[in-house]
Parts: sequence; structure tokens; C-alpha cells
Amino acid sequence: MKIEVLDDADEVADEAAAIIATDARIAVAARGRFVMAVSGGRTPWVMLRALADKQVPWDDVHVLQVDERVAPAGDPDRNLTHLRETLLRNAPLRPGQIYAMPVESQDLEAAVSSYGATLREVAGSPAVLDLVHLGLGSDGHTASLVPGDPVLDVNDAAVALAGPYQGRRRMTLTYPVLNHARRVLWVVTGNEKAEMLVRLRNGDRSIPAGRVKQDHALVLADRAAAARLR
Repeated sequence: MKIEVLDDADEVADEAAAIIATDARIAVAARGRFVMAVSGGRTPWVMLRALADKQVPWDDVHVLQVDERVAPAGDPDRNLTHLRETLLRNAPLRPGQIYAMPVESQDLEAAVSSYGATLREVAGSPAVLDLVHLGLGSDGHTASLVPGDPVLDVNDAAVALAGPYQGRRRMTLTYPVLNHARRVLWVVTGNEKAEMLVRLRNGDRSIPAGRVKQDHALVLADRAAAARLR
């Protein structure tokens, strides 16, 4: 795992956008497409807005979701709502190249299977993402892989339902998909993440984030989040 420390959240967001744009150009040149999965959060929305202004081969970019809250369309809790506002509204990306988790379905188990099929169609079988963007919670969670949830032990499916967390059920990618990505890009900002960033760096498997493989991982952190690193 490589860790880069920048001054503040805005610098982290811009550097993350630049890395994604570079990876996109390399992937399209090598394989004809770039497939990424993105998480939510304040800094990531700044990152995606910045990405919209970068040199990206948008015709060959495909965007999946790392996780999503079970909530109605347009709800401010939905990552998709912000993904559309920051990226789709500002980049020449066709709406069909964003693959939304079907959390509005009345049958969430069937919706999980449906998104698994979408993942295979877009990223292959087994699915290999060119880049997966992850955040780090102050409790050590990442994606919607939260402490104590049975979803942590799902190894036979690429997509799963997590239990209620902060008032919402979630749909999430699982470790098998995260751990097959060509690059894992962690975006970590804020002093409330400082302790967990140390534990992530140390590969502490007692926190959900620590179970993500570090071989192809890059962490972009601001000085507040990196305060306890040595």
C-alpha cells in the first residue's frame, strides 16, 4: 500500500481525479474500456466534479456503484443522486454508462442478482474492475461492509445486501470484487479517520477496511487524516 499525504480535502479530491483520468486513458489504450466503481462521501463528490473537467476518454468509460442505500429515487441519501449531480451533469458521459444499483426494487434479493449480472456483463466473469474507489469510516467500515454485519463473510457473490446502518439498508460490492480490482484508490480525509487510517495501513483485519488487499492500493489522505501516521 502506498500512502500520499496532501494538505487538505480539496487537494486530495483533485489528485484523485487526476489519477482516475490517467488510469482511464491507460486502460482504454490497452483494453478499449475503463470500468470503475465509486463510493459516496463529501470529498468524493468534489473528486467526481473535478474528474468531469479532466481529459478522459468518456465514450469508453463505465461507472458502477460500490454501494448504495435503499432509498427512493432522487433521495439525498442516495449516492446515485450525487453521482448524477457531480459527474453526469458536467461530463460528456452517456447516462447508460452509469450502472445504478437497483435499490428501488420491491424484491431486493432479485435486485442483488440483477446487479451481479450487470457487473459480469460490464467487467467480466469474474469481474475485474480497472479501479475501485473506497472511503474509510471512523468505525473502520468501507463500502457498506460494516463491523459485525454478516455481509463481511459473503465470499460466493459479488454483490450482497447489508443490514441497516445509520438508518438505511445497503447494497454493496463484496470483498471478492474489491480484491480483484486492478487499482484500489482510497480517499481519506478528516481527523476522525486518523486512528482508522493507521489500522488500515497496518492491515488490521479486525476492521472491515483492513480486509481489502493492499497489493494495488493507493491512499490519498489529507494532513488531518494522516496525523497519526509515522
